[in-house]
Order: sequence, then C-alpha cells, then structure tokens
Amino acid sequence: MPDSLKRVLFAITLALVVLGYGWLIWQGPWLFDGAHLRRTDLQPADGVVITGFRTSMVALGAGAIAGVGLFYTHRSMQHTRDMLEHTRFKDREQADLTREGQVTDRYVEAIKLLSSDHLTQRLGGIYSLERIMRDSEKDHPTVVEVLAAFIRTASEPEAEDPHATGEGSLQASRERYKPTEDVQAALTVLGRRPSIDRGEGRVQRVDLRGTNLQGSNLQNAYLQSADLRGANLQADLRHANLQNADLRGANLQNADLRETDLQNADLRGTDLQNANLMNADVRVADLGNADLRDANLWATNFRGASLGRANLSGTNLREADLEGADLQNADLRDSDLYDAELRTARLRGANLAHTALHRANSVEVDLIANALIYRSTKLPSDVAGDATINTRIDECEQALTNESPEKPGTEA
Repeated sequence: MPDSLKRVLFAITLALVVLGYGWLIWQGPWLFDGAHLRRTDLQPADGVVITGFRTSMVALGAGAIAGVGLFYTHRSMQHTRDMLEHTRFKDREQADLTREGQVTDRYVEAIKLLSSDHLTQRLGGIYSLERIMRDSEKDHPTVVEVLAAFIRTASEPEAEDPHATGEGSLQASRERYKPTEDVQAALTVLGRRPSIDRGEGRVQRVDLRGTNLQGSNLQNAYLQSADLRGANLQADLRHANLQNADLRGANLQNADLRETDLQNADLRGTDLQNANLMNADVRVADLGNADLRDANLWATNFRGASLGRANLSGTNLREADLEGADLQNADLRDSDLYDAELRTARLRGANLAHTALHRANSVEVDLIANALIYRSTKLPSDVAGDATINTRIDECEQALTNESPEKPGTEA
C-alpha cells in the first residue's frame, strides 16, 4: 500500500474517532442512561448525572491522548537509541578498520626492519613486533610464527667443540657459541609473550625444531607446548615453562634446568648428560631412552614419569620423588638415591649395580625383586637379609659371570 494512501486513511480514521468522541460526550448520557434522564425541563439530579458522565469521558479522552503521546515518545526514544547504537557500531567498526590499518603499517615496517643488514634495525623490528603482539590479540599468532621463523633461519649452525669432553670444557664451548644479539632478543620476546588460550586449554605452539640455541638465556621463558625436537638447548632454562613441550632428540647436555616445569613433556631420546634438573618438575613426562648420565636430579619430581630404558648411571637422585615412576630396564648404576621416594615405582629389569638404595624410602622386597641387583647394590638391612632378594642377587651375579665383558653389569 502506498504511503500517501496510508496517510489519507489515517486522517479519515482520526477524524471519525474525534467526531465519534464529540458525539459521545454530547449524547452519551442519554445513550447509556436515557431511561432516567429527561431531554427537556432538566432537573438538578439530571445535571449531576450528565456532568459526571461528560467529566468521565473527558478524563478518559485525556488519558487516551496521554497514552498515545507516551507511546509515540517511547517509539521516538527507541528510534533515537537505535540510531545511537548504530552510530556507535559504525564508529567502532571504523576505529577497528583504522587500527587494523595502523597495525598493518606497523607490521610491514617491522618486517622491513627485521630483514635489514644492520643489527640495530633488526632489534627495532623485533621489539616492534612485540608491541604489535601485545596490542593486537588477532595478530599474536602471526607475530609468534614470524619470530620463530626468524630464530630458525638466523641462528648459527651447531658448532660444538669436538675436543670438549668434560663439564668445564663443554661449558666453555657453550660460552663461545652464544646466539647473536638479535636471535637472543627474539627468544626473549617469545619467552615473555602473553599466554593466549586458543580454546579447550590449547596454546599456540612455537616451532623451533632443529634450532641451535646453544648458550641462550631462556630463564623464565614461556615455551609451553613448544616444538623443540632436535634442538640444541645447551642453555640456561631455569624456571622455564616447558609443559607439554616436544623435546624428542633434543641436546640438553649440561643444560641448566633448575626448577624448570617439564610436566608432561616428551623427552624421549633426549641427551641430558650432566644437566642440572635440581627441583625440576618432570611429573608424567616421557623420558624413555633418554641419556641422563651424571645429571643432577636432586629433589627432582619424577612422579608418574616414564623412564623406561633411560640411562641414569651416575646420577644424583637424592630426595627425588619417583613415586609411580616407570623405571623398567633403566640403567641406574652408581646412582645415589639417598632419601628418594620409590613408592609404587616399577623397577623390573632396572640395572642397580653399585646403586645406593640403603637410605631410599619405600624400598621393599616386591619393589626390587625383578630388578638386576648385585652384591654391589646397597640395600636396606631388612631387605638385604630377605631370602628372595639373596636368591635374586645370586641369579644376577651368575648371569653376569656368564655374560661377555662388554655387557652392562658391575665391575666390582
């Protein structure tokens, strides 16, 4: 229906309503109470009824007009509110577009700086990207990927000194192969980036596979769920967050991992020789076939960890928590487990030659009955005197005698 026709119909309807209302005020008293009212020679009683009726009608008309006024006032306010909300939305949309344009410009400039031949400009690009990462949550994943790619491509190839054999020599070798300033800056920025939850507890995974990070300072670094497979991490990782990180085949030789969070990390086949994991949290981590020779594992929490076939020979396991840990077929020769907790640990096939278990906690017959125990194994007196344990020692000693000298066992 055309708007002009709607307006004509509305005017006619309104005129009819007004005429009807006027007629009702004029003739209404006789219409509703005609049997008791005179039309001529009116008496005071008739005047009271007529006046009361007409007063009521006027009040009802005034109320109706007020109601219509309120209705249209409400509609007008609602329309105004909708217009304001629409304006705000458009303003926000425009502000977002402007901000995105500014972020894009900043991002392009940062990338240009990052590809510069001058160190100071590269550092400026790295810190510009950090600012973008903090200002724009939308661009956070992209910046993380760019910085990780920069580290992978800019880090120097691994150049371990082939003559470095002792811990001191290896430490000196690490000092000589520190990362460049821009690589260290990018690592620092990645390590202190804000945590962004991607839903269902997932976090963005930093890809640093096969990267040479030897000598890096990664103290307190946030590397949860990072992909560090095959990376050289002979670095300072104190207090770092490496929960759920993939460290398979990584080189952590001589690494400083004191109080590092390695919960649920994948450390299968990792080289941790001479590493310092004092007070580290390695709960439920997988260290199958890992090399932990001569590592400092004082007070390390291995509760529920998998250490099957791991080489733990010569390690300091004092006060370590190994409750529920899987140590099946692990090499624990010459290890010190003073005050370590071994409740419900699994030691089937573990080599305990020269291992100090005499002051460990929860060492019972059933715990070590299927382990490789020898006369050189230091056991608590009550366990050492058990007939089952003595029979097992004789079996292991006899098997050792029958083995070739190259097979693992005890020389004492």
